[in-house]
Amino acid sequence: TISYYGCAAQVFLLVFFILAEYFLLTVMAYDRFVAICRPLHYGTLLGSRACIKMAAAAWGSGFLCAILHTANTFSIPQCQSNVLGQFFCEIAQILKLSCTGSYLRKSGAVVVTAWLVFGCFIFIVVSYVQIFRAVLTIPSEQGWHKAFSMCLPHLAVVSLFVSSIFFAQLKPLFISQPALDLVLAVMYSVVPPTVNPLIYSLRNKELKDAGRRLF
Repeated sequence: TISYYGCAAQVFLLVFFILAEYFLLTVMAYDRFVAICRPLHYGTLLGSRACIKMAAAAWGSGFLCAILHTANTFSIPQCQSNVLGQFFCEIAQILKLSCTGSYLRKSGAVVVTAWLVFGCFIFIVVSYVQIFRAVLTIPSEQGWHKAFSMCLPHLAVVSLFVSSIFFAQLKPLFISQPALDLVLAVMYSVVPPTVNPLIYSLRNKELKDAGRRLF
């Protein structure tokens, strides 16, 4: 059970944190690109001021998109029951309760966010294509190891996060089942933030040594 305003707050926070993390992952892809492909310019392109601006842009974009989606979602009249088929207030489930045809008012916010998300995805893909091209030109095995140890944790987080949320939101209607929707919701809302600290700490030598001793 949740109140109407509590549900709105939950939608806002969910969209805000998901998009902010996605935009930060895009910034991190740029960081890896500069570190490997433009190492001599790293201090110039990614100084403290530039990092603050990029982080602020990521959080600010997530904040604005969250306001846009929350306002659009809760401005749509609800003609169905007030029972959601999910364990939290998810936009897709809320729209199922809307009056017939009223969900079209949501399309503007969806298009804006879709373009942002798609643009970031293309940027990440292009960045990693350039990174792998640069890595292939590195003559030493130590250089390969250093480059991959820098990129693989970030790439693992991006793959897990993007694949789960894309499949959850873009899956065909004929495979949409309540139990599957619940599992996918856990995959993109619970699993990535849970495993992020573990994945990013794989570069930590002390943690790797402790893991080897444990196994």
